[in-house]
Amino acid sequence: MRLASVMGFALGTLLCAPSILAATLIYNINGYTMEGGQRIEFAAIEYHQGIVTATYQSAEAASQSTAELKIDAGGATLLPGLIDAHGHVSSYGAALANVDLNGATTEGEATQRVADFIAKADMDSSSWVKGRGWNQVLWPGKAFPTRATLDAVAPDRPVVLGRVDGHAAWVNTAALEAAGINRSTPDPVGGQIIRDSNGEPTGVLIDNAMDVVFETVGEPSVEQLELDIVTALNAVAATGITGVHDAGISAREAQAYRNLQAQGRLPIRVYAMLSVLDPANDDYLDAGPYVSHDGMLQIRSVKISADGALGSRGAALHQSYSDEPGHKGLLLLSDADLRHHIERSANAGFQVNVHAIGDLANTRVLDEFQRINTDPKVRALRHRIEHAQILRPSDIARFRDLGVVASIQPTHATSDKNMAGDRLGEMRLQGAYAWKTLIDNKARVAGGSDFPVEPPEPLFGLHAAVTRTDREGNPLGGWRSHEILSREESLSLFTEWAAYSGHAEELLGRLQPGYAADFILLRDNYFTQPVDDIWRNTVLTTVVGGKVVFASSASPLQ
Repeated sequence: MRLASVMGFALGTLLCAPSILAATLIYNINGYTMEGGQRIEFAAIEYHQGIVTATYQSAEAASQSTAELKIDAGGATLLPGLIDAHGHVSSYGAALANVDLNGATTEGEATQRVADFIAKADMDSSSWVKGRGWNQVLWPGKAFPTRATLDAVAPDRPVVLGRVDGHAAWVNTAALEAAGINRSTPDPVGGQIIRDSNGEPTGVLIDNAMDVVFETVGEPSVEQLELDIVTALNAVAATGITGVHDAGISAREAQAYRNLQAQGRLPIRVYAMLSVLDPANDDYLDAGPYVSHDGMLQIRSVKISADGALGSRGAALHQSYSDEPGHKGLLLLSDADLRHHIERSANAGFQVNVHAIGDLANTRVLDEFQRINTDPKVRALRHRIEHAQILRPSDIARFRDLGVVASIQPTHATSDKNMAGDRLGEMRLQGAYAWKTLIDNKARVAGGSDFPVEPPEPLFGLHAAVTRTDREGNPLGGWRSHEILSREESLSLFTEWAAYSGHAEELLGRLQPGYAADFILLRDNYFTQPVDDIWRNTVLTTVVGGKVVFASSASPLQ
């Protein structure tokens, strides 16, 4: 077995704290960091050349600092930089320039947004109209949309609109014709073409059925991907994110990242997962894990999808959906193919991160990890299950026993709360969105958002984890409130535990001497403000490696 020898987070000359005096001191702060889930407080922080050199427990101690630059933060709260362990960067950048259907409360409203976009867009009449974010669960009747409504506003140009979870697409007739999909087109393995009573495609494609449409649309150029990536990273930096784990990149995206890193244009740190089904990524697998000299880019993990999503009934379940008897979801890969991709990725020295939402998909993936993790070197790669959303109670302890990281997204629980019961029934909810149960069972966990499925704001994730309510405060007391996390656990999700999930816990996720000076300043104190207001907090400043990458007009670091 070839396992590449890669340090957790190589930073060249930045690996050690410098011996000369620190250049910058930030004082008059409510400073916090996490260590082993425990909160540590400090009153000032000192850093130089991108590395923390000291933290001071009191203003009196900080007054002894000989730092060259001293900044009064005016009582702001300073936290370690927040790491989103699961996002889709170029998709978010593209979404900012396409039709936004998030929050549309009816099919008509969603269609009107498409019409408004077409009316304002400066684009060729034959160009594809693209967008994402629709969610039929929010609409009266909760039925999937149809191509007919899109045909009314776009009769000639093709339209493709991704569902909020990215596991279904809504298209018009022009798009179906361009892709060659008609009543005689069979459902692909791991996919479903939704059809009406006459067998005609309605315009909704589930999971692998979307592939032929996206192949028809074509991939964006490397140059376009660079633009989308930079747009997205700057946007999420403004929310307090200092690092993101990009969950599934094509070879073109990998090249775009390499180009941006070489040009010094990555504003925050990126831990990228290669999409294992892109055959062009085989060259990257053969070359082995990549870690840039400046620590801004790592490509040392892969992304595999085992099933679909719950909202589109594509999540693979052991038993039928409660609201669709006889349907158990979709397994996107055969047992043999899943095993093949896991094995070849681990053999190349890559951490294997597998999307699994349904309880059947999670069981299958855990079984595969149990088989390969008998080799200590393979186990040390810290394989992950992305989402780990619906678990059989008997599978929960296996995360700890197998050393598998559960990469979770707290806002999914508060977004799905009104739908999950319909899909699963009360019994299966016992192991669904069970973040506290995983932590209490000593599982390794990491927090993310799954943007653009959910908003990227990590403060939304922190709020969801500690309240189990949406941002309107529903339901009162929290949905399945026994799974509420403490503020400390929640912050660890997005800092030290997310860093561990990316092999970076010795440099990122904490604010201690020798760690990277990645931190944020907040207007309000996360640990003392009312829990219902956590999502309303304001990011004043985002700093990566000692460099300000976002500063609001109220930031003390201008």
